[in-house]
Amino acid sequence: MMIWLYALVIGIAFVIQFVLSSKQMSQFNKEFVALRRKGKVVVGRKSGGFFAGAIVMFQIDDNGVIQQSKKIEGTTFLAKVKDFPGFEGIYVRDLSREMVPKSHRNLRKAVEDAALTYSKYVAGEPIPDAPSPAQKLKLAFARNKSTD
Repeated sequence: MMIWLYALVIGIAFVIQFVLSSKQMSQFNKEFVALRRKGKVVVGRKSGGFFAGAIVMFQIDDNGVIQQSKKIEGTTFLAKVKDFPGFEGIYVRDLSREMVPKSHRNLRKAVEDAALTYSKYVAGEPIPDAPSPAQKLKLAFARNKSTD
């Protein structure tokens, strides 16, 4: 009987997590669309796994100069999209991790990823999708098998 109670509690937790994560994605999409209506948007991301991940969005003009920036960082669905001041007027290719305070390593990597993504876009190179957790696991097993 206790197993059913545990299963019910876990099921309810999954539903709550799904609903709140959907709300977070909806807020992110709303902010992205608002930036996109003003011009091109460069996105940088760095997943955190068990640590705080980060996504940055830079709205740029036709010359690649940042007009507005936003960020979302955190470990849970409670993270909100916030303004990310201090980048206005900077050419997006000139972004570097040193421009971000050292307090959040994944935020610094997300800024660096945005500059790299923009450079690839301008050069006409394909921008690969980030591997899913299942794909990462599959790659890890494949690497371990090849070393055996």
